[in-house]
Amino acid sequence: MNWDEVKGDWKQLSGKVKSKWGKLTDDDMTQIGGKKDELLGKLQSHYGHSKEEAEKQLDEFMKSF
Repeated sequence: MNWDEVKGDWKQLSGKVKSKWGKLTDDDMTQIGGKKDELLGKLQSHYGHSKEEAEKQLDEFMKSF
């Protein structure tokens, strides 16, 4: 699944993202709106990940779709 598809299906995918990363709030999910850079930034700020670590986790998560 590419990020154009993610944006289109964000409402459905946001629940799965929130299940994976429980520290993300509903407001975070609204702000992210299916944008990869926004999601990476939220993962970095909420979990203290480096950009590289956040990208690695997100890539692994996205492979399941």
